[in-house]
Amino acid sequence: MHIVITGANRGIGQTLAQCYVNRGENVTGTARDNSLQVRLDVSDPLQQSAMAEQLKDQPVDLLICNAGVYLDKGHTIDDYPADMWAQSFATNVTGVFLTVQALLPNLRASGGKVAILSSQMASHTRAPGGSYIYRASKAAVLNLGRNLATDLKKDGIAVGIYHPGWVQTDMGGATADIDVDQAVSGLIKRFDDLSLATTGCFETYDGQQHAY
Repeated sequence: MHIVITGANRGIGQTLAQCYVNRGENVTGTARDNSLQVRLDVSDPLQQSAMAEQLKDQPVDLLICNAGVYLDKGHTIDDYPADMWAQSFATNVTGVFLTVQALLPNLRASGGKVAILSSQMASHTRAPGGSYIYRASKAAVLNLGRNLATDLKKDGIAVGIYHPGWVQTDMGGATADIDVDQAVSGLIKRFDDLSLATTGCFETYDGQQHAY
């Protein structure tokens, strides 16, 4: 099985990659620097095209859209410059779409699957205030994933959207609820279970259906 993981140089993405390698899968990891097989800033159309060219003859069985940013963490309402919104949406939303678009021929070739990491912070049921950009971008990518699931079903491509948990990473912080290994173990089970019967799902890492 060929698995492509964006943002695979640290945190959840890095651990996912290592677990899949340990399982004997063929993993292609991307990062914004040159540390992995593919250099990819997901917001850059030229780098997306270069990735597509690099992988053009390789079917992709699972695309994990993991790359993301949380630029407004800790910011107050009077400290939200416009370019922070643009940069965040370019990575967290547009970047996901561009990655799926670039690898669509590869996914079609294998009847592959797409796993999009969103967050419980995307849900309208969780609105405690703050983190406006991150919450809005994760809600947008949840919506994107649901619509991709509808359009790609005819191609045999299932799309799932997932909350990985509040994870002890650079993004989540040391006081988060679970460690990376717990999150990744659960996510891999969710990705394995994803099918056309469950396409469009919004699930937590431990298999719970999440409210939209």
